[in-house]
Amino acid sequence: MTTTEIVPEIATARGAALREFWYAFSRNKGAVIGLVVFVLMVLVALFAPLLAPFAPEIQDKTAFLKPPAWTAGGDPRYLLGTDPVGRDMLSRLLHGARFSLLIGFVVVVLSLVFGITLGLLAGYFRGWVDTAIMRVMDLILSFPSLLLALVMVTILGPGLFNAMLAIALVLQPHFARLTRAAVMAEKNREYVTAARLAGAGHIRLMLRTILPNCLGPLIVQATLSFSAAILEAAALGFLGLGAQPPTPEWGTMLANAREFIQRAPWVVTFPGLAILVTVLAINLIGDGLRDALDPKLKRS
Repeated sequence: MTTTEIVPEIATARGAALREFWYAFSRNKGAVIGLVVFVLMVLVALFAPLLAPFAPEIQDKTAFLKPPAWTAGGDPRYLLGTDPVGRDMLSRLLHGARFSLLIGFVVVVLSLVFGITLGLLAGYFRGWVDTAIMRVMDLILSFPSLLLALVMVTILGPGLFNAMLAIALVLQPHFARLTRAAVMAEKNREYVTAARLAGAGHIRLMLRTILPNCLGPLIVQATLSFSAAILEAAALGFLGLGAQPPTPEWGTMLANAREFIQRAPWVVTFPGLAILVTVLAINLIGDGLRDALDPKLKRS
């Protein structure tokens, strides 16, 4: 069989695999709804400067704590009302989507890179390498995640970047353990043995032969960690250790508005709903990915 005959067959096989994946994913209606909501959130984050009626830092000294436009005393210029210093809530929520999604993306990338690297080394080489790495991972997992992130941010100093580093450190043991288990299950299979006999080195075996067959559970874990990162960042922001004012991050918005819960409930309700909807959508996507990528669930 020539190369020109092989390439179309590979493309056909990939197309069939994608169709099978989408069929299994689309059977979960909650996952499809979550995907639609998440795509809308991404679009809102990308086009926030165009969609927002005001810049997120602009203050109107004549419009402190204005209620939403549809309630008594509302101002049509401020659809969702204003915050304690006269900033438009809608504009800050739209720009806040950028920070929350950026936090989730950066944290997941960092966790994936370090977690997969450590898991590959532990599962492939075993012995003292496995013992040393896994004991460190167990030590990290022995602490409550928010408490450990809180300690790390306290040491590094408050700020959005330090918060993302701390959250990535807290979440990466999950990726390391998953990768290690998958590598241990795959390393003694026939295709790995054949690649080793063909002269493949350790790096090629780990990255090109074994790792692609371990991606299913890692993709699901990355999706769930995305939502966990948003929640952790919101919690750190609420405690004053995450994004610092006037950054329109949802957790920081909650922290700045907590003393006005009874007087102006909308300043707390809308950021809380934004966090709730985003995290719920991502978790629904994670459930759909698990159903689509797990062969046992597909057979059932």
